[in-house]
Amino acid sequence: MKKFSKILVLLLALVMWSNRVFAADNLVNIYFFHSNTCSHCKAEGKLLEELMNDYDNIRIYKYEVNAEENMKLLKEVADLHNTNVSGVPFTVIGDKYFKGFNYDNARPRFMAAIEYYSSYGYKDITGEYIGDIELPSYDIDDNQISVDDYISDKVNPKIKIFGKEIDLKNLTLPVIALLIGLVDGFNPCAMWVLLFLISMLIGMKDRKRMWVLGLSFLLTSAFVYLLFMLAWLNAATLLLSVSYVRIIIGLIALAGAIINLTSYFKHRKDNGCDVIDDKKRNKIFDKIKKFTSEKKLLIAVVGAMALAISVNIVELACSAGLPVMFIEILSMNNSVQALNVLYIALYMIAFMFDDFLVFFIAMGTMELTGFSTKYGKVSKLVGGILLLIIGILMIFKPGWLMFNF
Repeated sequence: MKKFSKILVLLLALVMWSNRVFAADNLVNIYFFHSNTCSHCKAEGKLLEELMNDYDNIRIYKYEVNAEENMKLLKEVADLHNTNVSGVPFTVIGDKYFKGFNYDNARPRFMAAIEYYSSYGYKDITGEYIGDIELPSYDIDDNQISVDDYISDKVNPKIKIFGKEIDLKNLTLPVIALLIGLVDGFNPCAMWVLLFLISMLIGMKDRKRMWVLGLSFLLTSAFVYLLFMLAWLNAATLLLSVSYVRIIIGLIALAGAIINLTSYFKHRKDNGCDVIDDKKRNKIFDKIKKFTSEKKLLIAVVGAMALAISVNIVELACSAGLPVMFIEILSMNNSVQALNVLYIALYMIAFMFDDFLVFFIAMGTMELTGFSTKYGKVSKLVGGILLLIIGILMIFKPGWLMFNF
């Protein structure tokens, strides 16, 4: 009886051990599209070598895209996963793909993906398509959480609010969007133009014309700024894949901080804008007078829109990098495109808030008293402090900007 008990215990131990091994050893194939001339591809290659030492159940298949057949395969694999690829590195783990590379961002996500597929299995559609590749053979556990939720749980810290668990990153990024957007919105380089425009509109008798010209200026300003941020977002993910590019951008943020803080403490001009000199300012005044006095409404609207475009180009220089830094933070966090667009929308709401507030109050009261560009100097102080913090973190603690504390 005792002998039988010992055998039973031994068998149970073997079963438990085998289950653990099988769960941990589920084959995970990684497909790595790269270029030999790409520095961030080389950086990812080193990470994959590290992971090979950490996990004995992964197989890495490398495809150098300078070879024509591999470039064609890259596009075909991207189509297989319903996405577009504009460059390398492009990495597929299981049925999860990753574009670009940033070590601090990629390592925890790669590890989480490997651990997920090691435990729950997956259908290797990429391996099936390429062919002549050993495929995972274990059963797929469809009752588990999704790979995206699993990676999010592993990578992103969570807090409980009123008993509900909330992803700290999903809470933090909107707050950052609103904060930086609001500070950027109090930009003196655009506000003084708006104030002068309002002063010219108030003198009109046609209230409809006032609203049309004012809103044309504001909406065009928002549209131009939005286009800039979306365009930079497309480039930022690949740019930040290279560590030295991230450091350069961090140094730019520090330079912007110095410019803003120096302007606040030493060059406290009443207009608050150091980018436009008096000569250029007078030319802008003349343009405003010209299109506001134009009899044809359509021509006046075109003039207001053209002014908004030129002013916002100047405003990007005056803000000394706040929108650029916000986009860098987004790209470092590797959020899905839909969320990035949502965060940018929140930024734009905060950015345009003060402009619309000033305009609506002025149009409602037909007065401009009480408004001054002097508050713009305060925005330089706050903006300088923000850029200083972001620049230091981007250089020395990039993981903190991804909220991986």
